Amino acid sequence: MSGTPAPFTADDYKSRMDRAAQAAADAGLAGVLVAPGPDLVWLTGYRPPATTERLTLLVLTAGQDPVLVVPTLEAPDAAEAAGAPALTLHDWTDGKDPYAATAPFLDASGRFGISDNTWALHLLGLQKELPGTSYVSLTDALPMLRAVKDAAELERLTAAGAAADMTYEEIKRVQFEGRREADVAADLAHLLRQCGHEQVDFTVVGSGPNGANPHHEAGDRVIEHGDMIVLDFGGLMHGYGSDTSRTVHVGEPSAEEQRVHDVVRAAQEEAVKAVRPGIACQDVDRVARAYITEAGYGEFFIHRTGHGIGVTTHEPPYMIEGEQQTLVPGMCFSVEPGVYLPGRFGVRIEDIVTVTEDGGRRLNNTARKMAIVH
Repeated sequence: MSGTPAPFTADDYKSRMDRAAQAAADAGLAGVLVAPGPDLVWLTGYRPPATTERLTLLVLTAGQDPVLVVPTLEAPDAAEAAGAPALTLHDWTDGKDPYAATAPFLDASGRFGISDNTWALHLLGLQKELPGTSYVSLTDALPMLRAVKDAAELERLTAAGAAADMTYEEIKRVQFEGRREADVAADLAHLLRQCGHEQVDFTVVGSGPNGANPHHEAGDRVIEHGDMIVLDFGGLMHGYGSDTSRTVHVGEPSAEEQRVHDVVRAAQEEAVKAVRPGIACQDVDRVARAYITEAGYGEFFIHRTGHGIGVTTHEPPYMIEGEQQTLVPGMCFSVEPGVYLPGRFGVRIEDIVTVTEDGGRRLNNTARKMAIVH
């Protein structure tokens, strides 16, 4: 595996905050408000305590210095964040009104983009303090805010993809038959961490009929000879996500199982080939869906073809009908068609793909043919 990448600098975070503020202005918004969560980490490098209920809020307005409103007792940690030199900290103490402390930094009649995971408690508090303000979710207002990755982000995503690939190569060596799905899922989690992930987000092991549930939670079902098994796993490495799926089989597959797998593999290949700058996100979905439909399995392809990935394993943009956002170089997303036959088995094949200047590049490169496991 490659070494640890160089950390992001205060200048990197300043550039992101400036870009977000300008994007908000271009969208006709008074600014951007960001509560704790992935957007705050991406913009500032600061990750407040997960247990905090006190208001922490980043205020970004074009032409003004960024301000991070923080509780006084958490201000020392905020000051240590990599992006702190690029912003002004404004703290408030217990017993004081945090919304009154925030109000001076907001246009009292402005419309703001606000991070999706902001607590309703805090949003309602701001609205009560500034009844002339209004708010729209960042996903709706600025869906492309984190979508286009720079070279340093692509380096991290590429490393995470390689680590997930290494995990897949290793998991094929373990015993499947006679073990519970949960046991194999635990192996996946261990291997992801062993290969460099600091966080495991999901380890789907869908055996036999459970494979027909795309988000099946690995359970106590004992894997049997003759089972098709959907493996879908990923997490964060150096703060950036991995997500890959492969479908394996215990022993030799039946002719129908092989046919369904071949259909999904070909659909995924065609969709990846379609990736290039200028096409709409929905076009990637249309290519995969048309192939599967033509093969007679359209009604069994029951989810979108893909999702963005970055500091979270699922984020905009989405490869689905109706999403007309065009692909641009630096965007990263999954391409993961599937076929799910209720009560019988499922097949999914997934790679992360990044848009290049003239096409697309896979960040997952393990074999996509059906692997035989034992």
